Amino acid sequence: MEAHQVKIPTTAHYYTIGKPSKSIQKIFFVLHGYGQLASQIIHKFDAVAEDTLVIAPEGFSRFYWNEKKGIVGASWMTKKDRLVAIEDYSRYLQYLYDLFVPQLHEEVFINVLGFSQGGATAVRWLEHTKTTVHNLILWGAGFPMDINYLDEQEYWEALKKYVVIGKQDEYITEKRLEEQATFCEAHQLSFKSIWFDGKHVIDRKVLYPLLEELS
Repeated sequence: MEAHQVKIPTTAHYYTIGKPSKSIQKIFFVLHGYGQLASQIIHKFDAVAEDTLVIAPEGFSRFYWNEKKGIVGASWMTKKDRLVAIEDYSRYLQYLYDLFVPQLHEEVFINVLGFSQGGATAVRWLEHTKTTVHNLILWGAGFPMDINYLDEQEYWEALKKYVVIGKQDEYITEKRLEEQATFCEAHQLSFKSIWFDGKHVIDRKVLYPLLEELS
């Protein structure tokens, strides 16, 4: 048995709120978590200001999250052929970036928010492309620990980084927090921590004040 790979055209899906124009002051690329769809995360942003553009890409891999109820979710990657998956979704996300950002004012603030699995996806995309971003928000997520951030220290230092975690987040354990803190210290990753009362969700009461703060 021999394994093979082939690159073929495929169809990717994404949702938007707002229209690209020179009046846009902020753009957000919003990456969903495991088992979500882009439509499920972008609705959290449906009350953003008119000068804000939101792009919510969807992971390539759709599957039945609850087969009996017919609920469909999507995933960005698995451990199987992970490097190929990272290359594929990085190319996809960069395509959307290159499509929308040139249509905006040259001083637009570019933001990336990754929720849960989307957080690691966001970091790996940026690590892969070193594209210009002003703010990176990891919500219910942390920095992937398979990257040597010191290799591109200047790039990561230039980013304003935020980590938002619910105090009752069922996926964030004390052990994970300790490991992440040790790793970030060793890799000189500084960020602002935001804690809120809640579980593994994007809370609008926390989200919108943060959106206003970003510049």
